[in-house]
Amino acid sequence: MDKVFDQKKYEEKIYSMWEKSGVFSPKINQKRKPFTVILPLPNANDPMHMGHALFTVEDIMVRYHRMLGDPTLWLPGGDHAGIETQYVFEKHLASEGKSRFDFDRKTLYKMIWDFCDKNKDLNKNQMKLLGFSMDWSRYHYSLEPRIVAKVLKTFKKLHDDGLVYRGERIVNYCTRCGTAFSDLEVVYKEQNSFLYYLDYGPVQIATTRPETIFADVAVAVNPKDKRYNNLVGKKATIPLINFKIPIITNENIDIKFGTGALKVTPAHDTLDYEIGVKNNLQIISIIEQTGRIKSDPRVPDEIQGLYVNKARQKTLELLEQNGKLVKKEPLTHSVGVCYKCSNVIEPMIIPQWFVKTKPLAAPAIAAVKKGKTKIFPKKRFEKLYFDWMENIIDWNISRQVVWGPRIPVWYCFNCNSQIQISFINKNKECVKGVYETLSQRYSFDEISGGLQSILAPKNASYQLDNKRCHKCGSDKLLQETDTFDTWFLSGQWPLTTLGIDVDNIKKSSEDFKYFYPTSVLDTLWDILFFWVGRMMMFGLYLTNEVPFRVVHIHARVVDQFGKKMSKSKGNVVDPIVMVDKYGADALRWALVAGVGPASDIAISDDKVKGARNFANKIWNISRFIDMKLKDAAVEDYKSIPEFSDKMKGVSPNDKKIVEKLNKIINLTSKYLESYKFGLASEKLYAFVWHDFADKYLESVKKRLETNDLVPLSVLRHVLFNTLKLLHPFIPFVTESIWQELKSQRKSPDIMLVASSWPSGK
Repeated sequence: MDKVFDQKKYEEKIYSMWEKSGVFSPKINQKRKPFTVILPLPNANDPMHMGHALFTVEDIMVRYHRMLGDPTLWLPGGDHAGIETQYVFEKHLASEGKSRFDFDRKTLYKMIWDFCDKNKDLNKNQMKLLGFSMDWSRYHYSLEPRIVAKVLKTFKKLHDDGLVYRGERIVNYCTRCGTAFSDLEVVYKEQNSFLYYLDYGPVQIATTRPETIFADVAVAVNPKDKRYNNLVGKKATIPLINFKIPIITNENIDIKFGTGALKVTPAHDTLDYEIGVKNNLQIISIIEQTGRIKSDPRVPDEIQGLYVNKARQKTLELLEQNGKLVKKEPLTHSVGVCYKCSNVIEPMIIPQWFVKTKPLAAPAIAAVKKGKTKIFPKKRFEKLYFDWMENIIDWNISRQVVWGPRIPVWYCFNCNSQIQISFINKNKECVKGVYETLSQRYSFDEISGGLQSILAPKNASYQLDNKRCHKCGSDKLLQETDTFDTWFLSGQWPLTTLGIDVDNIKKSSEDFKYFYPTSVLDTLWDILFFWVGRMMMFGLYLTNEVPFRVVHIHARVVDQFGKKMSKSKGNVVDPIVMVDKYGADALRWALVAGVGPASDIAISDDKVKGARNFANKIWNISRFIDMKLKDAAVEDYKSIPEFSDKMKGVSPNDKKIVEKLNKIINLTSKYLESYKFGLASEKLYAFVWHDFADKYLESVKKRLETNDLVPLSVLRHVLFNTLKLLHPFIPFVTESIWQELKSQRKSPDIMLVASSWPSGK
């Protein structure tokens, strides 16, 4: 053996040996209960970050259960990542002076596919560098035809069961990304702004959004606010346009905020929308999906066509000129922004597809309360789960992006002539308008051939197939251009990847019947809502079974100062750079050692370097034992007796180290079963470095000089069992040593990865 462990000499060779052996691909064995883990989906086209390196936790569980003899499946996959991928591609287009609006959707989709295809195996190869023992023969990508087909069938089933509907409701809309988002995808940030006090005739209102006053339909006050008792039922006047609107009451109005009087703008504020629906008020929208103010009779000419921020400034100018701006006060408040591009979210009324979530959430809540799925750590995260699930609102699954499966609904243009269309004509020009008007200038074939997007009215008729119209028999049908929210696909991931038959569960694949429900879902707390809750809902809806028995919330990686890693802060630690410098084992150990459940992991160059020193310590211990075996002319396993505490010449010191070995075997098993990976690594470190190396190994050196075979037998016994205990954590160095000492093993052809877990007596 070399003087030091050179990871570059061994790692690629070792992983190739594992992969070729087929050890990562479990065989169905009805006599044994399987252990199944589904990989949280990384974007298939992005390089790994430190969060992905924490898949180490899953690999520890998987390697442990494989060594226990359980049929163990770790199923990998890649996510197309809808809006995120399209956002990255649009930046690429912008660098070339182009825009997504320059292309029809079919062309744009092909361009994004080609763009992604160049990097589709990027993180797959990087995960191999970290030693992740996934079954690559079962790898799936979220845009695979067979995956998409199952997702579309789920939509149809939801629709047939009355759980899908098309509604015109206020949604969170990013005018930059050009799509709506669910409530969970909106990030709230503190911003410094102003609260503007405006003159509405008999009452003053306070608002942060003066540019939307032209869409006001009422002024609301709290019924308990005595200041306005005599005004309720009377009229207020919108400044600049002098429209009269009623003064109404609503118990949700904060008496202490501003003047206690709220302008009600249902099309552009969530609370206002609820007030508007409750009071049957008119809903007037004045902001386009581009973020510009509409050309509307209620909007002054100077403001029409301006983007929101400029419209706000122009409105304030006009209000001041007309003596309607009473005052303004500095205000720090929480503003919703797009989680992807940080653009301020614009609440808008747009027809969207929704899933009714209350009926789906109820079984998912009950399953956790009954213990069918356990969340670990329980105290910290069960409450978060229940808070979200119990207050869930209908899920907007529409996304106005190209990159993703289209919602499987078709509109007849003969029956729905008021559909809004955007398309690229034969002259490569972008044309927008209503079909009834555009059809007089363009053929249906030209429109469909260059189609970018369609926006059907809320009450548009539709059908779930692309055959001739069920009503009029026309063949002028086009599919909905909205695509599914990425979470709609990934929420079904354990089901679709294992091979569910949505139409008839009894016809599902053998993999599905054996490996579902899965054993553990390991993830970070930030997608407990996005992903875990939705998988629970879909799993129970389609199978009446929970998708996983345990949800394990792992730690978060931060920098050495405890700060969240971000490119803007310049504190990102690249896992692949760490692997190249110190080896995969060093990074894996640094991510686990001493880390408490769901706590922060402070990662740094020094910590990874220290972990590499531990890997080298194990190598040096093994090298010393190998040298002593050779010095004693021990050529193979049979040359010295297999250790037994009853063998002649065993000293109290020998028995003591074996007792400590048995104790650490039992402790490691106990901690791995209870997800205390940090504690397991701490105890293993102390045993290897102090009990085994510093104490026992040093104490037997003189005995080894006398060619006493008993300490050699003890050393070999303790070493091989210790390698087994360490293997789930640091697989490369342990397997490398295992292979170097092949002749000293009873079964030289069995790889460490496929060996049996030790038993502590």
